[in-house]
Amino acid sequence: MVALLAPLEAPVEPTDALRRIAFLLERTRSGTYRVEAFRNAVKALKQLDDGEVDARVAAGTLQQIPGIGKSTSSVIEEAARGELPAYLESLQDKSGGPLATGGEGLYAALRGDCHLHSDWSDGGSPIDEMALTGIELGHEWMVLTDHSPQLRVANGLTAERLTKQIAIVDAINRGVGESFRLFKGIEVDILDDGALDQTDEMLGRLDLVTASVHSKLRMNSAPMTKRMVAAVLNPRVNVLGHCTGRLVTGSRGTRPQSDFDARAVFEACVEGNTAVEINSRPERQDPPDDLIELALEMGCLFAVDSDAHAPGQLDMKAYGCERAERLGVPEDRIITTWDADRLHAWANPES
Repeated sequence: MVALLAPLEAPVEPTDALRRIAFLLERTRSGTYRVEAFRNAVKALKQLDDGEVDARVAAGTLQQIPGIGKSTSSVIEEAARGELPAYLESLQDKSGGPLATGGEGLYAALRGDCHLHSDWSDGGSPIDEMALTGIELGHEWMVLTDHSPQLRVANGLTAERLTKQIAIVDAINRGVGESFRLFKGIEVDILDDGALDQTDEMLGRLDLVTASVHSKLRMNSAPMTKRMVAAVLNPRVNVLGHCTGRLVTGSRGTRPQSDFDARAVFEACVEGNTAVEINSRPERQDPPDDLIELALEMGCLFAVDSDAHAPGQLDMKAYGCERAERLGVPEDRIITTWDADRLHAWANPES
C-alpha cells in the first residue's frame, strides 16, 4: 500500500533530514538547482568517516567540504545537535500534506509504479535512491523504465548499457529481500513505423515494457494511428505511455495533443492486452479526461504512473489517482493496484 510519508521528528540523522528536504522539494516541483544542493550534500556526508560530522560541526568547518554550502550546513548542524532543522520543519508544514484533494482511497490502494527514471537516462537520482524512496513510500514493486537509444537528448540506453542496468537491478533485488521488487523495464520509443527502439532480444529480458511516442508528435492522424496501433499490438508492449504527448503547463511550455484515432488505438490496446497509462505529471495530465472516459468505455486496463524523474516525484501519482477516481475507473482495472506476482504474470503470460 502506498502511503504519505509521516513527518520526521527530532532527533533525526543529518542525511535523513537532507533526503527528506530534497524529497519535499521534488514532489512540489521546485527548481533542480535547489534540489541538487541537498542531494549533493547527502553524497558528501556519505564520504565522511564516523565521527567526522560531529567534529566538523564543532569546528565550524562543514562548508569546507565540497558539496556542502550555507543552507545544507545549517540543516546538518541543527540535526547533529538533536534538533529538527528549521527548514525541514517549515517544508513539512507547508508541503508535507496530500498533493491532491480526491483520489485518496485509490492512492492508498496502489502497490507500485510502471514508469520512472533514474540518472542512467534523464532522471536525477541513482537507481538505489529511487528504490529506497519507493520502499519508504510503501511501494511493493516498481518498474525502472529508463529511455531507449533513439532519445539521445535523454541519454537513452543502448543494449549494452541496458544489459549493465539489468545486472544492477538484480543486485538491488538480492539486497532488499522479498518485501519489495524492482522490475526490469524500459520506456521504449515508438518509431515512425510503429517498431520499437530496442532489440527483441533485449525486450525479452525485461519484466515490463512501457512504449511511448517522443518524436514527430505532429504526424498526420492516419500514420500516427497506424504507428500506435502497431506498437500496442506488439506482444512485447505492456503499457502505452502518455498517449497524446501533450503538455498543458510547466517550464517546457505547452504542446497540443497528437492527432490520432483514439478509438482505433484503444481497441488495439484491448486486443493486445496493453494498459493505457494515466500519466500523473501535472504538465502532462495525459490522456485528457475525455480519452480516459473513452478508454474506460472500451474496456481498457490502466496504469496510474508517476513518470518520476526524481524520488519525490514518485508521490505525483496522487494527481493521477484523483483523475482516475473522479472519472470512475474501477480499482481492479488499474494494474498499479495489483500485487507483484499478478503484475508479472500479466506482463509475461508465456513465462
